[in-house]
Amino acid sequence: MLLLLLLQVSASCLWLGHSEVVTSFESSCPQFFFRETPPNEALEPESPAWVCQRYKNQYYFATLYDRNRRIPVYSAYLYQPGRGTRPKTWLVEPQLMGPTYPKTMEREWTLLNYFNVSLEQLSKSQAILQDYKNLTGLNRGHLNPSGHHPDSSSRTATFTLTNIVPQDEKLNGGAWNNYEQQTMVRRTQGCNTTYVVVGAVPGNNYIAKGRVNKPSHIWSSACCEVDTNHRKAWAVIAENDKNEVQLLTLGELEDMLTQLYGRDQVSLFDSDCPRE
Repeated sequence: MLLLLLLQVSASCLWLGHSEVVTSFESSCPQFFFRETPPNEALEPESPAWVCQRYKNQYYFATLYDRNRRIPVYSAYLYQPGRGTRPKTWLVEPQLMGPTYPKTMEREWTLLNYFNVSLEQLSKSQAILQDYKNLTGLNRGHLNPSGHHPDSSSRTATFTLTNIVPQDEKLNGGAWNNYEQQTMVRRTQGCNTTYVVVGAVPGNNYIAKGRVNKPSHIWSSACCEVDTNHRKAWAVIAENDKNEVQLLTLGELEDMLTQLYGRDQVSLFDSDCPRE
C-alpha cells in the first residue's frame, strides 16, 4: 500500500514537473537558450506567462507570452531546418486558462468538445482563431517559423497562436521571409548549434476589437556555436508596416530594443555571445 502511494506521488510529481506554463525557463526548458540563459527581465510584460511549448509530450521551443496583449514577447528555439510540408492545424495553449487543463497544446475544437471549455473562457486567457479572421493587410505571423524545424511534429508545434502576432502581409511574405529562408541559411554556414530568439515589440494598435496587439516591430537574433572556442552572432529588426529588414549586430539590436522598451538594458543571450 505504501509502495503504491509512493508511486502515485512520484507520478504526480513527474507530471507536474512537465507542466506547460512554468515559473521559469531556467528550471523547465533551458535547452533552447545559449548557455541555458534566457533574455533578461527588460522585456517582461506586466502579465507574463512562461510557456515551454509542448506537443505530443515533447518540448520544441519556449515562448514568453504577454497575457494582456495576447501576443508572444519572444520565442526561443534551435535552428534545425529540414524538408517537410507546412502544417494546417492551429493550436492553442490550455494551460493559460489554469493548471487543471491539458499540459500540451490542443486544437480549439478539442477543448470545446472534450474538456467542457467555452470559447469565452478560452478567449480570456489568449488569442483565439476568431481574432485572426477577416484581417486586412495583416497575416498570422510566426515568430518561430515552421520551416526552421526538421520534422512534422516540430513544425506542427509552431502552429500555436501563442507563437503568432499580427504581421504586415507584405513584410511576412517578402523581406521577412527572405531573412528566414535565405539569410539564415547563409549566416549559419559552419555553425554546429544555432540558438535563436525572435520577438515582437508591442505597438499602439490592436486587432479583434482591441483584444490582440499589433506589434510596432518584429526582430530576430541568433547566436551560433562554431566550435567550443568560437561563436558568432547577428540580428535583424523590421518595422511592422514596411517590407524592409535591417541587418544588425547583436549589440545593436539589444540597444535598439532598450530604447524601444524604455526600461533596463536588454540582454538577449549569455555574455559569451559576441555583441559586435
